[in-house]
Amino acid sequence: MLLMSRIWILSLLMTLSLAAQPSLAADGLQGRLASVGWLQSQLARPDLVLVDASPAPVHRKQHIPGAILSVLFTFGPNDPPLTQVEQVLRSWGVSPGKTVVLYDPGGTYMATRLFWDLVHRGVPADQLLILDGGMSKWLASGGTVTGEPTNKPAPGTIALTKVDPSVRVRLPEFLAATADPRRNVMLEALEPDYFFGGAAFFNRGGHVPNATLMPSTDFFNADKTFKSPQEIRRMLDHLGIKPDRQVLTYCGGGGAAAVPFFALKYLAGYPDVKLFQESQMGWLQDERELPVWTYAEPYRLRDGPWLKAFGSPMLKAFGLSQVSIVDIRAPEAFKLGHVPLAVSVPAHAFKSNLQTPQALADLLGQAGVDPALEAVVVSEGGLNENSALAFLMLEVLGQRKVSLFMDSLDRWAERGNDVARPAPSGDGAAAARVLPAGARQASAILVKDPAATQSIYPKVFVASGAQVPAIVAPGRVIHLPYAGFVNPDGTPKAAKDIWRMLDKAGVPRYSEVVVYSDSAAESAVNYVIFRLMGFASVKVWAR
Repeated sequence: MLLMSRIWILSLLMTLSLAAQPSLAADGLQGRLASVGWLQSQLARPDLVLVDASPAPVHRKQHIPGAILSVLFTFGPNDPPLTQVEQVLRSWGVSPGKTVVLYDPGGTYMATRLFWDLVHRGVPADQLLILDGGMSKWLASGGTVTGEPTNKPAPGTIALTKVDPSVRVRLPEFLAATADPRRNVMLEALEPDYFFGGAAFFNRGGHVPNATLMPSTDFFNADKTFKSPQEIRRMLDHLGIKPDRQVLTYCGGGGAAAVPFFALKYLAGYPDVKLFQESQMGWLQDERELPVWTYAEPYRLRDGPWLKAFGSPMLKAFGLSQVSIVDIRAPEAFKLGHVPLAVSVPAHAFKSNLQTPQALADLLGQAGVDPALEAVVVSEGGLNENSALAFLMLEVLGQRKVSLFMDSLDRWAERGNDVARPAPSGDGAAAARVLPAGARQASAILVKDPAATQSIYPKVFVASGAQVPAIVAPGRVIHLPYAGFVNPDGTPKAAKDIWRMLDKAGVPRYSEVVVYSDSAAESAVNYVIFRLMGFASVKVWAR
């Protein structure tokens, strides 16, 4: 209740803040953004300092008259002393009370990174502005340019006394935050190919654990101006990034991360936003060989060593196991042998109760599946129609976490693991806690009328079987047979390959994905794939 109140208060404050901005927007200012029109009308002001954050060759070719060149990363990443930063700013003519306008080619991170550098080193944010759309918008609006060097301004008098630690996160805090995603958002500003491991700046591709993908390009319109605060907040809301969470932006080397930092803090009004300057470079250089993920949610897939360790009878005996093992194979196969402590809930129980989730909840409760634990689905092996349908229905019933066991029982035994057999009088679940069916709550994952559901972004229907169903979907249809995402051994294809297929098919990252097929089990496989890839809104059309 307290958390909800806090979210409501923060949302109200941001709404009031945005509501107070129309007069500023009418004058060409919004947050810390300045329009081209505003700059054209203010360019001759003696208290205005114009700084070009573009690469030096670009600046020398053409720049806005009066602009001073600032080489990218002038103040980083080596953390020069404040006296050195102060000298540079004074050479630009910066003094208390003067307005500093930063610009770049437009649609890049250069101006926002310089903005962050200055704020981090103690320059008040209300003294800084960024030209919205940069040089691109300036030229498109008929702004004049020159290739002549700018005259050296009179020295400024700004004095810097201390850095602002509230806008920067360092590796120890960032590392700790990755283990607490409920309170922290690790926001990656790189493009999806980097996030999913298809490209890499350094020795390993992928992203830090529990990161959320939000490329810097997401924040710009086609004309390279920033999207409106309302649209930025819509994107954040779709991704589940609420204003009560700490947001830590990062990229490859600390550049692109400045775009979401600026957009969230100074446009959308999020109160707690920091930039991880070292970003992936610092993460991967750490001698501990810190992990990187390629799937957005790789913990949806479990292997034999993991299950042996965390689902072991020893941990269960001490009350430390956080795992319920659900074996969906046929009862006859279960009786021949199963993973220790597994309970038998055959696949047909999930299929026959697709439209009666409460009956399925009763069966799971009687079997001893604890909804407060992680349910690991054991099948003939990996991701298949049966295991996917079980995964889907467990999520529908509100299981805390659901994952799939990637090995078969034969592979489990080949590795020398124990194979249990049920006692003659029971199903192997005698020690499990039996919960009342009311402990589970159905969710809105399964929809009967997708046209009636509410969505921030447009719906995209993904036909998941070999053929597109004859029924007409009320929206855009993309045909992506689930078989294209799964290897013959039941393992999903590499995240980079899945992403390229989704991207080629034109699946928008900002959309409500509705998977459907003539078979609910076929839909369920693609449901698992989209969950694995971190799509924020995925539903199954249960026809």
